Amino acid sequence: MNDTNKGAVRDGVRTHGLTTGEGERNRSAQAGLTRPVLVSAVLFMLVTGLGYPLVTTGIAQVLFPAQAAGSLVLKDGKTVGSAVIGQNVTRPDLFHPRPSATTGTDPNDPSQSVDQPYNAASSGASNLGPTSRKLMDQVAARVSAYRSENGLAADVAVPVDAVTASASGLDPDISPANAMMPAGRGAGARGVPVETIVEVIRRQTTDRQFGALGEPRVNVLGLNLALESVPVRQSAAK
Repeated sequence: MNDTNKGAVRDGVRTHGLTTGEGERNRSAQAGLTRPVLVSAVLFMLVTGLGYPLVTTGIAQVLFPAQAAGSLVLKDGKTVGSAVIGQNVTRPDLFHPRPSATTGTDPNDPSQSVDQPYNAASSGASNLGPTSRKLMDQVAARVSAYRSENGLAADVAVPVDAVTASASGLDPDISPANAMMPAGRGAGARGVPVETIVEVIRRQTTDRQFGALGEPRVNVLGLNLALESVPVRQSAAK
């Protein structure tokens, strides 16, 4: 049996395998690939894991320093929040964000979770579908609470974003309609004319991006900070 048969005969049985010469050549070829494979792995690790992040971060810091830093909002030199992350606000003299379905760890039982609106460490939605009875009950309860809180009649239509949570649970904006409806509540709590609150809302309303993308919106944090400049009647402050 010669090498051209690419096998060997042992005890009358042919074994189909590499000859000694071919095995050595194969091992030599594999050894020759080790260095370029390792070099490629290290190179791509440095480029994609170190170089690219550093370059993009550097460009962002130069071109968009505020956004790269988290779009932080300052008041009197102190950080009061971020323009892109909503906050859970319940004060009657301030505007409230849309509902949030985020959760957090139960302080009494770490193995369980509890509702924790606008928990930035746990962004997410409720994952309840449009036919979910639980979602329907939640929305109905929110509609009733919204009407009661803002002194609305039982047949007044409520803005959708006022009673539904966003996909992130951290939406910093509300619709202009959702801002206008509570204007009376805010005016009463601050002891100022409704027209004053409405004018603040209009100034804080952002149009569609480039005139076509998205919908008009009002940043809740920006609106509430703008309200701080509106004088509060002394009786309302008490």
